[in-house]
Amino acid sequence: MRNCLSIVVISLVIGMPVYSLDFDSIKPANPFAENSAPVNTIALPVKKATLTHNSIHNQYVIAFDRFMQSNVKSAYGNFKVLIETMTPNDYGYMLMAERMADIGFFNLSELAVSKINDKTISDFLVGDIKSYYYPSKKLKPDDEMYLGEVFSNIIYNDQSREATSELVKNTSLLAESDYANYVAALGYLKSSNIANAEIYIDEAIKKNPQNINYKKLKAEILSQGKKPKNALKMVDYLKTQKFYTTDFIKKADSLEQYVLYKSEKDYAQKMYHLGYYYYYEGELAKSIRTLQGAVTSKKKYNKSVYAIMARVYFDMQDYEKAQDSALKAHKLDSSNPMALLVLGDLSYRNRDYKEALKYYKDAEPHDKNSWVCPVKIAQTYEQLNKEKKAIEIYEKVLKTYSDAYIAYYKIALKDKSKELAYLKKAISINMNYKDAWIDLGRVAIERGNYTEANKYLGIAKYIDENDFRYYYYQGLIAKNQGMKQDALQYFKKSLSINPDYQPAKEELSL
Repeated sequence: MRNCLSIVVISLVIGMPVYSLDFDSIKPANPFAENSAPVNTIALPVKKATLTHNSIHNQYVIAFDRFMQSNVKSAYGNFKVLIETMTPNDYGYMLMAERMADIGFFNLSELAVSKINDKTISDFLVGDIKSYYYPSKKLKPDDEMYLGEVFSNIIYNDQSREATSELVKNTSLLAESDYANYVAALGYLKSSNIANAEIYIDEAIKKNPQNINYKKLKAEILSQGKKPKNALKMVDYLKTQKFYTTDFIKKADSLEQYVLYKSEKDYAQKMYHLGYYYYYEGELAKSIRTLQGAVTSKKKYNKSVYAIMARVYFDMQDYEKAQDSALKAHKLDSSNPMALLVLGDLSYRNRDYKEALKYYKDAEPHDKNSWVCPVKIAQTYEQLNKEKKAIEIYEKVLKTYSDAYIAYYKIALKDKSKELAYLKKAISINMNYKDAWIDLGRVAIERGNYTEANKYLGIAKYIDENDFRYYYYQGLIAKNQGMKQDALQYFKKSLSINPDYQPAKEELSL
């Protein structure tokens, strides 16, 4: 999270550290750098960037490297070229819209938004970006560039005092710009001048009370003051705000754990919240190391620590440790919903669906403010061939939870009349939900629109290049276009990833 625990962290799509420079937000490490090498600050080639790791990576990293070095004018130009020349792709534009807003390049964010073709996919994210980041008044290009330079010096160049001191002399800009006051508050926070940080963030909020990012910074400032618990009131307010996308919902959850970490006195509790914060930020290895320091002789604390450790281990695909931690949490508290969900996930993964169903049902009464439990129950009913019951649950979930993207996706697969609309609805909530992108590709193939299918499938591959369905559907496209050898290679690739995938076996007559 930017501006707090590690001040050099940028809020990317799901909160990855900026040094990952990672468009592939579902992976915790650095999948962006497939052939990692030092970044050379060479001139940005004016050619179309396609949605591949190397193409986007090379151009984005060059631009961001310049931004971190406070070569802001050059970085701005490079980002602009990237947005204007990349092969048209709504996913790429959506990513760039948020990244540019996060570093204060609002005009470039608007440029990226203007290039999005399918508004049904992007409207939720664009709405969240604007309510979270955008200033009340549009900045002049020169002012935006100047504030970008100040921001860069504060965050990346260890010049927070000098940059902030220079900024506050620009009284005319501070008088008219809420964002300028935000940057000043950020600079004072970075240089540990909490009193002045509070003055300037209050002015930013006064000028633009709708901006959520300003109130997030206010919470971070309060958490480092004399009464850190006052920050919790701001967190409570932020968590009541209506976010439409999973990325921004996660930002509020992450902030809550950070503020709890700062406000707690007990060391073990501090480490618990810090580990939880790292989990939300996608830093799973760091989360585990921190949580291990939260285990104490006081068993009443350990139940929560073991539960989140189980979730982190599961997401790291260390299933043995996930089970061990979940069982420890369950032994200390048989009603802990996170431990029960992890035990359910482990049983589901092992295809013991009856046991998974039991764990999910046990968790549901203790997790009433989320759609996760009922959706997992419905998914398990599907595996038990109780389709009607599953659909009833999905439909009920959608009447209560507007952000239940998996429920939208599942109904799309069952109801042809809602298929396209609900697939896009799922993506509009969670743009990194690869299953929906893949099925949009399938729908396009069924309609004979192979260009559109390749576009959707390319996004799915960008998110996860090892999804066997991507190669299967590419095989169908090649087959339908008369490229038999290419089709065979795709089907074989699909089976090499998932040897049990029956559709690919059928295409290969296995």
